[in-house]
Amino acid sequence: MEVSLYQRHKGVFKTISCIVHAVGAVHFTFGCYYDWFEVNIPKEVSPIFAAFGYKLKFLTYWDALLQAAYFILATVNDILGPKDKHTEEPTMLCKVRNFVECSMAFPVSMFVGFTFWSLMAVDRELVLPKALDPYFPPWLNHVMHTNIVIFQLLEITTSRRDYPPKKWGLLGLSVFQGLYLTWMTIVFSVSGLWAYPILNVLGVPARILFLTASFFTGFLFYFFGEYLNRFLWAEEKPTSHPNVKYSK
Repeated sequence: MEVSLYQRHKGVFKTISCIVHAVGAVHFTFGCYYDWFEVNIPKEVSPIFAAFGYKLKFLTYWDALLQAAYFILATVNDILGPKDKHTEEPTMLCKVRNFVECSMAFPVSMFVGFTFWSLMAVDRELVLPKALDPYFPPWLNHVMHTNIVIFQLLEITTSRRDYPPKKWGLLGLSVFQGLYLTWMTIVFSVSGLWAYPILNVLGVPARILFLTASFFTGFLFYFFGEYLNRFLWAEEKPTSHPNVKYSK
């Protein structure tokens, strides 16, 4: 039987994966810290930043917190070990890590990165006005909108994960997206401002269409992550991971 690339270099994959987790944990934790405490945008430059909710108004910040939490969780899982020493079954921590990654961390990061850079290509004033450049450094912009995608692609190519049943994975993503949309609406009802400039220029029908399309785009990235994981790691299913249960 032909040995897979992973089996031939298992130690290398594991080492790289641990490094990705540790660096990601530090990277996104520092990004969240710097954005929260060091980035102060005057009200006259952009009223939304001084409005109710502070940085938690933005899906970008929710996602950065999610990435920081995931990579910290993955690092702890690496240290403690993903399998129970007695049963050789995945630990509860490992199962939680897989669920967070599959249902939220991967699809949300893909959505944020794709949406942000797509809107930037069309008209940056719709998402990150040029007036913010003196206050929001380019490196932090890439931490929040570019590196989230890079680290998630590194994650899925260096370590495999067991996807939960679709109904639970999609439910987790739906809850996350639903909570953010509800919170964003609360922020608007209190401050009279939407978190992102594009929502302020759209009429009500267009705004509803945009938010609905955004919600379901998250599902597309969920299915993309599931497909990519299966494509990259399918050959490991019958060999080194006999207990893997792929979602149906």
